[in-house]
Amino acid sequence: MMGGQSIADSGGQIKISFGYHCNNSTDDSGEESDGIDVRPGSKLRRANSSFSCLSGAALSANATLANTNICNGLFGAEILPALDSPTSFRRIPSSPSFSKLDLLSSSFQSSLSNLSCSPSSPSELAEDNSSSLRSTSAPSRCESFLNATEVKVAGGAAGEDRVQAVCSEENDSLFCGIYDGFNGRDAADFLAGTLYETIRHYLGLLDYELERESKVSDRVGFSGLPYLEVEKSGPSFKQRVLNSLEQALIQAENDFLHMVEQEMDNRPDLVSIGSCVLVVLLLGKNMYVLNAGDSRAVLATYGEGIGANSDGRLQAVQLTVSHTVDDESERIQLLKNHPEDPSTIVGGKIKGKLKVTRALGVGYLKKKSMNDALMGILRVRNLVSPPYVTVQPSRTVHEISSSDHFVVLGSDGLFDFFNNDDVVKLVHSYIQRYPFGDPAKFLVEQLVMRAADCAGFSKEELMSIPAGRRRKYHDDVTVMVIILGMNKRTSKASTRL
Repeated sequence: MMGGQSIADSGGQIKISFGYHCNNSTDDSGEESDGIDVRPGSKLRRANSSFSCLSGAALSANATLANTNICNGLFGAEILPALDSPTSFRRIPSSPSFSKLDLLSSSFQSSLSNLSCSPSSPSELAEDNSSSLRSTSAPSRCESFLNATEVKVAGGAAGEDRVQAVCSEENDSLFCGIYDGFNGRDAADFLAGTLYETIRHYLGLLDYELERESKVSDRVGFSGLPYLEVEKSGPSFKQRVLNSLEQALIQAENDFLHMVEQEMDNRPDLVSIGSCVLVVLLLGKNMYVLNAGDSRAVLATYGEGIGANSDGRLQAVQLTVSHTVDDESERIQLLKNHPEDPSTIVGGKIKGKLKVTRALGVGYLKKKSMNDALMGILRVRNLVSPPYVTVQPSRTVHEISSSDHFVVLGSDGLFDFFNNDDVVKLVHSYIQRYPFGDPAKFLVEQLVMRAADCAGFSKEELMSIPAGRRRKYHDDVTVMVIILGMNKRTSKASTRL
């Protein structure tokens, strides 16, 4: 069942607020199933939802163009309007043209299909044969275990941020993306228009490989084992899914930078535009997390797993790595990669320009030719040894247990005012009082009150300041809250203090 509502605060600024509630899913015995339902020779299918509801909200602080003009305006005119749904989930067909990439010019479409740019670092595609990634013998973009007749989508833009959620009741999968753009929204728009589809393609390749391996195993006497045992025993299958997600992100990077190279003569500003990336994919009992930049995924759990205590209290566990020069390991690695450049970090920023060490786009810190497209003070002086920023993500997979309560996804604007523990406590207290409320919107409202208090304003005074000027007081902020488990388990968890 879909549950969405249009909500605007008194200042009319929270224009993205959506919600989704799952149906209960039980087997014939009335018991919850184990997650993945796999039959010999069949595609991967989900038998039970690993989440019960989702809410999302976003608030803009930056002034930016309503729609970008990349790819001859097709993103702004055709692709994004077909995907955006800021106040509710809506059904759309899931087809090879889901992202309408076929609307792009034939030359650009060819580049998407055949691009073989070098990855940001030699190790990123070390195990990947790039010439076979788009093999004609492999499945088409829509043939994967994310395949469904139709999906439900929600999301939109808030300033330079973009939020995207894609849910399928047919196979009980959930995809969530937060794209925190900077210096413009073109990179975030590009991700919103292409990344989900690119991930479907690479997971389709994985499904194709699994099917071939299944047939080979059948011929040598192991009929029925591959899919089932691969999923149940874990590591190999999970790593292959993570590899597919990383390959999709690298492909998106290559596609975006190629587009920038085609258009930078007319729009040199494109070389400075980039986006942090946070992707969460729920498949079965597994939650796959991919991030590049400083957005976060924070798990609220009672369990004894990573970072959790065993005293029965709800714990906040960060599932992502913050890729900034403030992180010691990131800073050390950055300096190690550029031993001949004494000005790698200037004023707490990479080449005096950027704090994040990993992001999609921002081509002027990756390629000398793109830096040369800029003029005057915008150009980076002494670009000794690019790339200085990489798109290589941190990645993890978490097996959802009955002790896990919810996960909060947020752009860095949320964590400018709240730490991980604050976020978990606020969401937990809210859903105890309002089990069917909108915790994401609640978090955004709490941030507005905190930002107003810090600035010496009332909430109404702060929200009356136009976007652009209001960036002085807070950043664009995007939040999603995923309540894990079906209603039976979530209700039990929420009664614990």
